[in-house]
Amino acid sequence: MKNNLEQLVLQHLNQIWNQRDEVLRAAAMESVYAKEVELFEIGEKLTGYAAVNQKITKTLNGLPPVFSITQLKPIVINNNVGKLDWGVGPEGAPPVATGTDILVFEGDKIKSLYVFLNN
Repeated sequence: MKNNLEQLVLQHLNQIWNQRDEVLRAAAMESVYAKEVELFEIGEKLTGYAAVNQKITKTLNGLPPVFSITQLKPIVINNNVGKLDWGVGPEGAPPVATGTDILVFEGDKIKSLYVFLNN
């Protein structure tokens, strides 16, 4: 089960948060996120595929096209909760910003996502 959840976290990172095409991202969201997925950032809560997809589009559009989000440390799974430490920046360079995603799993999908920006 742990490996399946780790794979889900990698799909969350690579197929959703690093996907700049909204249509492809929306298709990936259906296999990775629960239908009523919740995204929490400080002072903000979004629910559902459309709202989360719109937020990701806004986030990615605010980054230079050469930037991507990469895994910085091993993914940690503790029962139905996962932790992903990430960085954002140009490929091959140190990240310009880092953060942590805390993901709550329900069955074989991500139900809730808490995003913490470090700098």
